[in-house]
Amino acid sequence: MSVKAFKLVSAVEREMLMGDKAHINIECIECCGKNLYIGTNDCFIYHFLLDEKISTAGKVTFAATKQLHKYLGFKKSVTELKAASALTRLLVLCDNTITLVNMMNLEPVPTGARIKGAVTFTLNENPVSGDPFCVEVCIISVKRRTIQMFMVFEDRVQIVKEVFTPEQPYAVAVDGYYLCLALTTQYIILNYNTGISQDLFPYCSDEKRPIVKRIGRQEFLLAGPGGLGMFATVDGISQRAPVHWSENVIGAALCFPYVVALDDEFITVHSMLDQQQKQTLPFKEGHILQDFEGKVIVATNKGVYILVPLPLEKQIQDLLASHRVEEALVLAKGARRNIPKEKFQVMYKRILQQAGFIQFAQLQFLEAKELFRSGQLDVRELISLYPFLLPTSSSFIRSHPPLHEYADLNQLTQGDQEKMTKCKRFLMSYLNEVRSTDVANGYKEDIDTALLKLYAEANHESLLDLLVSENFCLLTDSAAWLEKHKKYFALGLLYHYNGQDAAALQLWVKIVNGDIQDSTRSDLYEYIVDFLTFCSDQDLVWKYSEWALQKNEEVGVQIFTKRPLEEQEKNINPDDIISRLNKYPKSLVKYLEHLVLERRIEKEKYHTHLAVLYLEAIFQLKSVATDNCTETTELLFKLRSLLQKSDLYRIHFILDKIRGTDLHMESAILYGKLEEHEKALHILVHELKDFHAAEEYCIWNSENRGLQYRQRLFHMLLSVYLNTGTSDCALVMAAVDLLNNHAAEFDAALVLQLVPDNWSVQLLCPFLAGAVRQSIHTTRMTQIALGLAQAENLIYKHEKVKQKGTPILLSDKKVCQVCQNPFCKPVFVKYPNGGMVHTHCAANRHLNSNMIHRSSSSSNQT
Repeated sequence: MSVKAFKLVSAVEREMLMGDKAHINIECIECCGKNLYIGTNDCFIYHFLLDEKISTAGKVTFAATKQLHKYLGFKKSVTELKAASALTRLLVLCDNTITLVNMMNLEPVPTGARIKGAVTFTLNENPVSGDPFCVEVCIISVKRRTIQMFMVFEDRVQIVKEVFTPEQPYAVAVDGYYLCLALTTQYIILNYNTGISQDLFPYCSDEKRPIVKRIGRQEFLLAGPGGLGMFATVDGISQRAPVHWSENVIGAALCFPYVVALDDEFITVHSMLDQQQKQTLPFKEGHILQDFEGKVIVATNKGVYILVPLPLEKQIQDLLASHRVEEALVLAKGARRNIPKEKFQVMYKRILQQAGFIQFAQLQFLEAKELFRSGQLDVRELISLYPFLLPTSSSFIRSHPPLHEYADLNQLTQGDQEKMTKCKRFLMSYLNEVRSTDVANGYKEDIDTALLKLYAEANHESLLDLLVSENFCLLTDSAAWLEKHKKYFALGLLYHYNGQDAAALQLWVKIVNGDIQDSTRSDLYEYIVDFLTFCSDQDLVWKYSEWALQKNEEVGVQIFTKRPLEEQEKNINPDDIISRLNKYPKSLVKYLEHLVLERRIEKEKYHTHLAVLYLEAIFQLKSVATDNCTETTELLFKLRSLLQKSDLYRIHFILDKIRGTDLHMESAILYGKLEEHEKALHILVHELKDFHAAEEYCIWNSENRGLQYRQRLFHMLLSVYLNTGTSDCALVMAAVDLLNNHAAEFDAALVLQLVPDNWSVQLLCPFLAGAVRQSIHTTRMTQIALGLAQAENLIYKHEKVKQKGTPILLSDKKVCQVCQNPFCKPVFVKYPNGGMVHTHCAANRHLNSNMIHRSSSSSNQT
């Protein structure tokens, strides 16, 4: 696709060069700074000064001023000109001879230094000599298949190297030690220092004119087969894709990032970045195309023209205006090498942002997002396209000049609702991604407020996630927007995030009561209860707990039961809560269960109160109906569990409450707490006839009480079974089962005294077997213990004998190692280390330990 990259401007008109002499033709040109040199077919050299002028409209023109001209004295054409500005010399090829002339007066050097036998020549722009006062010249010699290297000084020349080629060379370019040669049938790379060559690709010199041009360090541009401009490095490889130009290319020049080619009718411009042809300029009769320090000059036989490149920024803006984003970006990246770093970064970021808006307008959202990110777009530029999304307090002003041509989203989408929806969905996604990155720094309020508005308008599920996490939504703008879209629950979250819990609760209560409509949460009541549970404002808790309890006692009480423990211990007195819950019996029970069973608060009033509430509820249920037996059973289970496990309630008070009722099991538990086990067992056996419960009673009442206490309870139960005064078969069988199942809990001798004489051995066989086994086990364990004690005693006796076997000599010279006084009586204490002390000295532990340490030290020293 076309790009206006260059403008063709005349530099030297025909009349300035030749006047009315039609036979004069331009053969070669050279440009060095403002100096333009032209060689003609009549052996003249012309020197012009080029003055570049730029009008206020930006139009570029050149004014050429002729300085002088010089006839070289041959009858041949001047075929090649090369300037060596460091030497102020111009190298002129005419009649196979390179002559050195002064650049200013065009006079040959006085020494007459020249190079003979040259067909064509080129300069080494990457010299290897290192001498700043000479240039390196490579010639194709008139000798067959010969290349020669010279060093040219201000007034002399020196041959350096002569290299022979496999075929006759026709064109050459030099870089360091490397020659790129167009031979008769192929292009090659030749290292003239080592002699190593590398074939590139074939071509036919009879069919087309070869082109060999150095375009950069160790890289060349060649005219390849099939109308291709081929790039090759000194290693014989291509690092760029070829450009497609005409089959009849005459010349080529480089003006990065473009390659310019000349054929019989046109000048074509090709991008080195994407290899596309960008511009075509009609130009007939052209035969010279060269570049000089970034200036591209083209010539016919009669005139000289300059290809003036348009500024890259203008080219890029033209591409963007045509919505050719990829080409614009490729060109912008390629411009990096020609523009100062800081200026390039500013320019490139802006181009990326412009490209992003172009892609955005075409609904290419993924591409747009990447461009916005790479260009570090101020996201408010994007938000400002959407009406009313920026907060009213925002001070944002769009970039100038503008990054796009759209007033707002309505203009961009032309009112298409589907496109508008897609654009809003993209902005939601983009803002959500960038809000936690560096892109948002400095204007997080604008981003989060815009995101909230988008979520609310689209009824998006992420609205709540935004409000319950860290956010910077502006309260005034956001509240009005949420109210407009009837997002009352979300508005409550916004109030809460901004520390206005009272306003939040007021809104939510209205929703639950049906005063306003918002179906965001079907469990809003439970949410409010949970909110109050963790609310630290006691006034709000007391205010709205009443409302919550009225709605549902069992759920509302969770405000107090699920409250964090530190809050319960610090801020709210349980007695105040109990007082508040007195008119809500179910809630009161739940709260007391929380205090007694979960928090395990050891206060008699709470335990007694809970037991009384259980009793009242049981009595009420039994008095009204019989179809709620499940609830009654559950309450009885809770009451019994409390009575069994707690030791803090007022036993006599509870016992008075249930006396005369059918709560026999509960009575038995209470009597057990009073250590009136016979009464308790009597109730279980004779009132309830629950023999299993009687056995369980003995077990749980004797927990952690020792074996004797347990045996006493089981003997009591056996006595209750046997001392009835009647021959109740059920009681007899219960007694037999008790003995046989719990043989280990009885003293067999006492049992045998209690059981009736008419019981058979077979009836008590399991009990007797267990009793005998237990007795034998006890006897054996006792014997083992006795044996161990005897063995230990024997060891002590042996040690005593050993101690007595060694005589101890005690004299008036022997002193106590503690007090250093002599022994007055033959009574002393001797330690294992041999030390002897008075008995009263040994009684002092502190001195004793010091003595042992001293004795040990003395022993070590000895």
